[in-house]
Amino acid sequence: MLWFRNDLRVHDNPAVDYALNQGVKQAIYLATPKQWQLHNQAEIKTDFILRHVQLLSEQLLALGICLKVVDVDDFKGQIDYLSKHAIATNTKVIANYEIELNERNRDEKLIQLGCDLSLFCADVIVPHGKVSNLSGEMYKVFTPFKKAWLNYVRDNGFNYIYRYPATETENPNSEQFNTCSQQLDQITKRLNTKSSNQWPLIDTIEANVIGTFLSDKMSDYHLHRDIPGIKGTSGLSPYLAIGALSPRYLLMLIMQRFPDILISNDSPQFTWLNELIWREFYRHLLWHFPKLAKGENFREKYNNLPWPNNHKLLQAWQQGRTGYPIVDAAMRQLNTTGWMHNRLRMIVASFLTKHLLIDWRLGEKYFSEQLIDSDLAANNGGWQWSAGTGCDAQPYFRVFNPISQSKKFDPDAEFIRKYLPELRQVPLKHIHFPHQYLAENNLGYYWPAVVEHKSARLAALEFYKANS
Repeated sequence: MLWFRNDLRVHDNPAVDYALNQGVKQAIYLATPKQWQLHNQAEIKTDFILRHVQLLSEQLLALGICLKVVDVDDFKGQIDYLSKHAIATNTKVIANYEIELNERNRDEKLIQLGCDLSLFCADVIVPHGKVSNLSGEMYKVFTPFKKAWLNYVRDNGFNYIYRYPATETENPNSEQFNTCSQQLDQITKRLNTKSSNQWPLIDTIEANVIGTFLSDKMSDYHLHRDIPGIKGTSGLSPYLAIGALSPRYLLMLIMQRFPDILISNDSPQFTWLNELIWREFYRHLLWHFPKLAKGENFREKYNNLPWPNNHKLLQAWQQGRTGYPIVDAAMRQLNTTGWMHNRLRMIVASFLTKHLLIDWRLGEKYFSEQLIDSDLAANNGGWQWSAGTGCDAQPYFRVFNPISQSKKFDPDAEFIRKYLPELRQVPLKHIHFPHQYLAENNLGYYWPAVVEHKSARLAALEFYKANS
């Protein structure tokens, strides 16, 4: 039995490769709506997943495999289902690793119950545990990890699995495909979902987006990646987050176009590869330090930080009414689209933790509830980096100035004007912090600043010093 989890693709999927070689004809997807809610999964991400499960069923039929979708509520339901349909019937189960703690505990429980479970690594380029320091331990600083990661890939390569040709014996419009569609419709009807239709399915992205980005935009990525008013990023994170896209596939495509990329660390194109390596870093960290999945600080000296957690300030941040235009525009982008530009994620995370002194876990939770590309490893890593509590994090005394960040990364205020229409008439000179100008010219209402930057910065420094 081929069991799909967070690996919704047929290409470069080692579990699929093994199953096809074994002649497997049946696959299963055990949907867990209750577990998704417990894990604060965004409604837009749930919709995105279910759309890709439907695509997956069509792709599998072309390979001669029928996908069955079953609603089992949660991980316990998965264990119960497999106990009845795999363990009791002595059926081998084939799947790919999931690195999060609850998922690992579920798999361990199945093995303890007697499940013949074969697991493969599909979520990273370099397998978990293969990048270590001289003591055999996981790196706790990104730069040496990156060097070791590059050395590993140069020395060992990576096991990209090429696509399988479709068979001619199955029809994607068959009764089996219609059954899968009906199963997905039943799940969708009983869930609260938010449409993800603005994000094309992965087959469209592979055909029309990835190649264009690598050929036309990757060379300028280092110039545009921090400017939210420019579409300078790849937009691939949602597809990586649900396993619809393989990171090894991306590396293969990069190396086809830029054969020297692994030794050209100073090249413009390397900047984007560096982001993939950051993704690897955070996933390897979660593999080695499962405590991160439990909301624990990576740096234990910050365990006793008495976060004030002012609820009104948290709400103002969530709703985009802090009085700092770059923060508010970013939060409106998140709330309306289910996505946020990476530079803005750093700005709003720094603002929440260091200006408002609100626990990073509350920010992590809100991001998870809203983001289509939410991924525990990256979300946790990014929030702990911003709060100063994480692995190789920015120091506590580095506090982003939201006004200077706004001027630097949204210099023409294109992004601010897009998401804060009430400020469109404010001159560029004043728009990054418009309060005095609005008051003097009686130009309408905008949220007052919830904190003053300089005093908030000093309060943050004192807070961290006194409690660590």
